[in-house]
Amino acid sequence: MFHLIFSSLGSFVSAVQTLLYVDVVQPLLYRFDLMDYDEDTYDRLYWVIVGVLEMLAMYAILRPLEALRPVEQWENRKAVRVDVIYTWIAKLGVFNLFFFFALQPFFDNLQAWLRLYNISNIDFDNLWPGVTTQPLVTFVMYLLVLDFAGYWYHRWEHRIGVWWELHAVHHSQQQMSLWSDDRNHLLDDVLQASFFAAIALVIGVPPSQFVVLVAITNLAQSVQHANIRLYFGWLGERLLVSPTFHRRHHAVGYGHEGLKYGCNFGVLFPWWDMLFRSVSWNREMEPTGIRDQLEGRRYGDGFWAQHWLAFVRIAERLSPKRRTEGGDAASV
Repeated sequence: MFHLIFSSLGSFVSAVQTLLYVDVVQPLLYRFDLMDYDEDTYDRLYWVIVGVLEMLAMYAILRPLEALRPVEQWENRKAVRVDVIYTWIAKLGVFNLFFFFALQPFFDNLQAWLRLYNISNIDFDNLWPGVTTQPLVTFVMYLLVLDFAGYWYHRWEHRIGVWWELHAVHHSQQQMSLWSDDRNHLLDDVLQASFFAAIALVIGVPPSQFVVLVAITNLAQSVQHANIRLYFGWLGERLLVSPTFHRRHHAVGYGHEGLKYGCNFGVLFPWWDMLFRSVSWNREMEPTGIRDQLEGRRYGDGFWAQHWLAFVRIAERLSPKRRTEGGDAASV
C-alpha cells in the first residue's frame, strides 16, 4: 500500500516534470545556449514541482483552518507577508537539493575507501533481513534518524549564542502563521541543508526518498506553526508535535529561556523532548516572539533587514567589549 501510494504520486510528478520540461524549460535552455545544464535542470525540476504542490496543499488546508479557529486575530497581516518570501525560497528546495547532490561524490569516495579496507558502513536495509528490507520499515527508520538529528540541531541553535542570533530571525515572528516555518536566515538554511544532506547520505537515503522525507517534514512543520487553535488530545500530543505543543516553544520568555535555553524542540515527534527533559505540556495560547522585543529591540520588518540585523547581533556578541563584560556566550 505504502509503495503503491508513493509510486502513484511519483508517477504523477514525473509526468508533470516531463511535460513542463519538454514544452517550456528545454526550449528556453536551447534559446539561451544553456543546454550544458540540460540534465541537471531536468532533475531540479522534480523538486520544484514537489515544492509547488506542497505550498498549494498547505494553503488549501491550513488557511481555512486559520480563519475558522485562529489563536489570534490580526487587523494587519503585514508581518506575515515577508514569511511568504521565505516559504517560496525554502519550499522549492534550493539548498536541500544542492547539498544532497554536491556531497554525493564525497560520500561515494568515502564508501569506496571503506570497502577497500573492509570497513562496514551503515546499511539499514540489512540490519534485520526480512524486516528492514521492507520499503515502509526502511522509510520509517530514515524518518526517525533524521528527526532525532533535527531535535539536536534545533536544540544547538538555541544553546550556541552566535547560532541563536541566526535562529532568532525565526523566533522574532510575533504573528505565527502557516508561512512561519520557513522564516529562517539564509545562512542558517545553508547550514541546515548541508547537515541533513550529510546525514541522509551517511545512512543511505535514496534521492527519491529524500525528496519525500523533506516534503513530509516541511508540511508537518507548516501545520505546527499555523495560527490554529488545535490540540491533539493527551495521547496525540505525545505522538506528534502539534500547533499547541510548538507554540509553547515560541512563547515569549519561555520558548528560548525556560528549561534552560528553551523547550519543545521536537521536529515531528515530541519523544526526544520527553526523553531529554526539554518538554513542556503547558497549553496556554501565549504571545510569541523574543523577550527583548518587548523592550524595544528591533529584529527587522523586511527580508533584508532581518538578515542584516542578525549579522549585527553576531558582531555585537563577538565584540571584545561584550566578552570583557562577562556576557554568557549562549545567552540572549
